[in-house]
Amino acid sequence: MSKIEGGNVARPRQRNKINKVNVAADLTVEQMRLRMGVLVEEVAALREAAKEKNALKELVTQLRDANQNLVIATLNAQSLQDEAEVMNRKQQEYLSMLAHELRNPLGPITTAATMLGKISGASPQLLRLQQIISRQAVHMARLLDDLLDAARINSGKVTLLVQPVVLTEVFDRAVETVQLLLHEHGQKLKICLPGEPIVISGDPVRLAQIFSNLLINASKFTRDREEITLAAELVGDNVVVKVSDNGVGIAAELLPSIFDLFTQGPRPLARSEGGLGIGLNIVRNLVHLHKGTVEAHSDGLNLGSIFTVTLPAYNRAQGADHVEPQCASLSRTRRVLLVEDNVDAREAMSTFLELEGHSVSVAGDGETGFLTAVGNTFDVMICDIGLPGMDGIELMQRLRAQGRHKMPFSIALSGYGDALIRGRAKDAGFDCYLVKPADGDALLRLLAESNQSVTTDGQPEA
Repeated sequence: MSKIEGGNVARPRQRNKINKVNVAADLTVEQMRLRMGVLVEEVAALREAAKEKNALKELVTQLRDANQNLVIATLNAQSLQDEAEVMNRKQQEYLSMLAHELRNPLGPITTAATMLGKISGASPQLLRLQQIISRQAVHMARLLDDLLDAARINSGKVTLLVQPVVLTEVFDRAVETVQLLLHEHGQKLKICLPGEPIVISGDPVRLAQIFSNLLINASKFTRDREEITLAAELVGDNVVVKVSDNGVGIAAELLPSIFDLFTQGPRPLARSEGGLGIGLNIVRNLVHLHKGTVEAHSDGLNLGSIFTVTLPAYNRAQGADHVEPQCASLSRTRRVLLVEDNVDAREAMSTFLELEGHSVSVAGDGETGFLTAVGNTFDVMICDIGLPGMDGIELMQRLRAQGRHKMPFSIALSGYGDALIRGRAKDAGFDCYLVKPADGDALLRLLAESNQSVTTDGQPEA
């Protein structure tokens, strides 16, 4: 039964239910708080994940941009490289063309100078003039060779013909090149060599070029009637060669760049000799091709200089056998066909050969030269490569295609000295290749030896 207190009816069961509801509500609130906490943590984790995702997206965007920039930079670099290669090729073509055009007038000048020297009873004044012309023509040819060599070596287009060679033979070639220059200045060359022969492995022509360039440089910067020293010694597995002088020396600030292209020494003394500032650059590059080193030393201006070249010695005590060339007889008369479009060069060379006793027929273009060669018999054909219309290469190819039983000994003559033109001339069938201006004595020797190289049906005779 219910109790009545103060007019209110007490309901104990109802109160218990309310308490239970309150407890249940309290539990639900606590659970909600826990769940809210979990949700907050999950939201925070999601926000962090979102940040990381955004950072990753940003990183991906940066990487994509960087990759695009890298691709663009690579393409630009390739484009620059292509442009540089094109410019280098154009430079090579220009230098080759320049040398060809400058060598063309040098040919008749050299030939005419040679003929002047052969005039019997010539006055001393005429002989002096002839010597001046010859010296300057040789100097001009050397400048052209240096210019082309510098371009070819720096572009990696020089191949060494390596063989064992005795150092004295290299020195002989180098001294022969510079002897006239030393004589003009009254300079004395002192050569110091050990008692035992020194053998090195290298290209004899290029090695001679190294030391002739160093000797020319020493002569140019040394006063008249002074002494230049060329010394060599064997140090361990290396050959050390020193070219020293007591000339104008090298300033300290110039030493680090002395082997760079177009670097010039003191001008007042050097200008009388000319020069392009490329000789020492050629020396350094050729020495490096031989796996050697070259250094320059000077205590200062007017204190002389020393250039030291170090090269690997040949690893055998004895080099290859060296056979002395036999002197060819120059007396036999040859029937010569000269194909040359330059009027002065054609007249000068034909006159020179006729004065030496040879019978010469001439042609001024390739077509005329071909018809003359087909319709007549010649012992020797001297043919310019750069002919109008049918060039010398095509002339020789067509002549070989005739299947003639006997072909004349064929000498290609050109102002181009690069290996590509030489190779094309050889492939066409030329027996020999001379670069203008051709040395008169060398040409006469070739004519004298031409009977040893007669060809049959385009093939060498046994």
